Amino acid sequence: MWRTGILLLLPGLLLLAAGELQLEKEPRRLPPPGKLDFGYVPAGLYETLAHYEPGPIGILFHMVHTFLYAVQPNAFPQDLIVKLAKDKFGAIQTEYQKAIYYEIGFLVCAAVGLLFAVLIPLVGLFFCMCRCCDNCGGEMHQRQRKNADCRRGLLGTLLFSTSLVITIGVLCAYAANQNLSSQVKNIRRLVNSNMRDLHTFANDTPMQIDYLISQYATAKKKVIYDLNHIGPLLGGRIHDQLDKEVHPALDRVLNMAGAMRETKEALENVSVSLEVLQEGTGKLNFNLSLVRTSINRTLNDPGCHDERSDATTAQLCRNIRQSLSQLQISANFTRLPRVNTQLEKVNEVLRTDLSTIVQRGFSSLNDTPHMVIEQTRSVVENVQNLVDGIGHNISSFSKAFPVQNFLSNFTIFISHTHAKIEDHYPEIDKMDFYRWIGCIGLCCMVVLVLAFNYLGLLCGTLGYDKHASPTTRGCISNTGGTMLMAGVGFSFIFSWVLMGLVTTMFLAGGNIEKLVCDPFHTKELFKVVDTPYLVNPEWRNFIPGYMYNDSELELTAETLYSTCKENKGIYLAMRLDKVFNISTFLNTTVFTKDVVSQLESVKIDLRGIILLEAEGKQNLLDFSEAGLSEINYADYLEEVNKGVTVVDLLSFARELEAQTDLMPRGPLQTALKGHSGTLRQIHTQQITPMEQAMGALNQSMRFLERTASDLPNKVLEVLDAIEAAQHLISHNATHLISRETGRYTTTIVGYFHQYIEWVKTSLALEVAPCKPFSNMVDTAEIITCSFLVDSMNTFWMGLGCSTLFLLPSIILAVKLAKFYRRMDTEDVYDDIETIPMKTVSQSPVNVHLIILFRESIPTYDTMNRFPRASAPPRHIDW
Repeated sequence: MWRTGILLLLPGLLLLAAGELQLEKEPRRLPPPGKLDFGYVPAGLYETLAHYEPGPIGILFHMVHTFLYAVQPNAFPQDLIVKLAKDKFGAIQTEYQKAIYYEIGFLVCAAVGLLFAVLIPLVGLFFCMCRCCDNCGGEMHQRQRKNADCRRGLLGTLLFSTSLVITIGVLCAYAANQNLSSQVKNIRRLVNSNMRDLHTFANDTPMQIDYLISQYATAKKKVIYDLNHIGPLLGGRIHDQLDKEVHPALDRVLNMAGAMRETKEALENVSVSLEVLQEGTGKLNFNLSLVRTSINRTLNDPGCHDERSDATTAQLCRNIRQSLSQLQISANFTRLPRVNTQLEKVNEVLRTDLSTIVQRGFSSLNDTPHMVIEQTRSVVENVQNLVDGIGHNISSFSKAFPVQNFLSNFTIFISHTHAKIEDHYPEIDKMDFYRWIGCIGLCCMVVLVLAFNYLGLLCGTLGYDKHASPTTRGCISNTGGTMLMAGVGFSFIFSWVLMGLVTTMFLAGGNIEKLVCDPFHTKELFKVVDTPYLVNPEWRNFIPGYMYNDSELELTAETLYSTCKENKGIYLAMRLDKVFNISTFLNTTVFTKDVVSQLESVKIDLRGIILLEAEGKQNLLDFSEAGLSEINYADYLEEVNKGVTVVDLLSFARELEAQTDLMPRGPLQTALKGHSGTLRQIHTQQITPMEQAMGALNQSMRFLERTASDLPNKVLEVLDAIEAAQHLISHNATHLISRETGRYTTTIVGYFHQYIEWVKTSLALEVAPCKPFSNMVDTAEIITCSFLVDSMNTFWMGLGCSTLFLLPSIILAVKLAKFYRRMDTEDVYDDIETIPMKTVSQSPVNVHLIILFRESIPTYDTMNRFPRASAPPRHIDW
């Protein structure tokens, strides 16, 4: 019945996990990109701590384990147990040698115990009979020896030490007995905590499953977000890929448009500069002619060639006159043609705003996301409907499995079982009380012997008088000896009973420890349980064979226990995928082929994107035909590189001044210095502006030369690039669109995959963690091994140790009692010879001789010398 309930319960839990979709109405917010965050599955807190720390008594437990290992050091007989279990112990007849070899340590100890239990009563019986015949120390006579005091002290010390060992053993047994009683009270706490954990397991599982279901909203929200933003997501990806090819082509067109504007500016600069230079050249030529004429007229001064002038001045004048030929223009700009025709053509080209046309191309390309939105509107609506339909499919499928009823039945089963266990607690307490009384009774047997031993030692030691003879010992000393003998008697009475019980408990507790507890800790016990075909010859693994009727499934007791020990989900631990495969269910329900087929059916036509209109293309062609190549750049550059004048006017003016300074002061010097100032003024007012105009003309002409260089081919290359980009968009973008659509589809499907993997991982690791079930096994092990077996083993070890030491206690007590008890006869010695009276023959002749001998020596009065309560009469024949 319980198996059917579990089989119905566990699959039902998992079906609910894939079941009812509960989507909450939340404010719309955009989830972050990347991996979805489903949060943490709410986990219940299990309170059972399946771990036992024995405390100080653990030292005794460790000693017992060490002793058992010394008695039984053999490895766990897995093969032997498996073979016996398979043959239902029929193979014991053939495998008894292996069993004996394994149990040899226990058998030897048990044989010793049984021999002890059998021989002690017999020895005690013969010992009593022997003492009744005045043998075995039964004769009330003690020989006096010189080392009597030493022997008495040694025997007392040994008996006291033996009694201490017996006391320690009894205390160990008592501690183990008390520990077991106190741990029995903890059984209720452990059982109650395990039951509460089972209730937590049953109560938290629906909440965890509801959380798994509710997190479908996270995946759905992200899918809806991406569908609503298919333009920037899919269209943006397509745009980015196209932009890698299109943007450079449009940039080249923009660069060409910039070149047009710069060409216009350069042509305008050339036109203005040429006009300035042509006008300035005429004025400069005229002014230089005037300066030459004036200087010649000045040099005609008599001071230059008069006989009265010195030779230096004349020579200076001749030098000046010879250098006047340098005062003339070098570059002739009047012969250069104007560029008005080219400027007019470029102005005509610039009437068409090519930059605006290119920007329209960019805008058309940037409109790709909007085009994707418009062309995929119906597909997006269909996919959204499919996403909504997935939840409805899960919800309708899960309604066939009433999981809550299974959980309710499971909770009722737990409560009913707990109630039955509670009903047995009084019986357990009663049985434990009887057990406690029985163990206390066994300890009291040994305590009784110990009491006689300690009292006998106490009375014998306190009542001993070294001056008293054996026949005159006091009552206290005699009482001590009597108590020692009473302890010997009780030792004979109790020891065989104790040893029989110790042997029985040793065999039971030791074998349980070695065959159950130790193998459980090393997991060798699980290997026996998991042996193929052990429980049923037709089942390879009995758990899946029993639960699922599939014994080939890899589910063993060890894996089940270990998985639950790690607090993983019961779905993973019980391999419930055999009953309900969550992967198959989610793959066929959540991730449907319809979603992929809808997304793969996306058709995007980008032929509406026009990168460069025909007007722009014609504008480029017109620019290439503007006549820039017709300009004679060599003539322009030749004239520009010549310089304005043949000689630098400033240098000429400085040289003129230098020569004038060598002349004597006078009108000639003054006139020449005036001409030098005139040259400086001409340089400042005419040469400098013309040089600036020549620089601008040089720069513009070089730019125009570079621009005109192979301009038609450059324009054709730009047009070819535009045509290639346009052809890519209009005809060859199908592959690009398919690739990006596939990536977009993978992204959408990836959200479902993330949800599926998260559900599977959560079911395996977090939902319905089965730690309570491994805790139940650990609790059973703690109760059986740590509470019961360890305490029982410690009890028999302490009691057995005490019982074994009763044997030397008997021997020592019998010998020591001789020194404490009052004897009936004693040895008497004379002063000459050391012949004891007891050993002399009692014939009449001998008696007569003794009487004569005693009459001849002083008489000793034993009544006065050895006083005691009842001294025997002093007669010879006594």
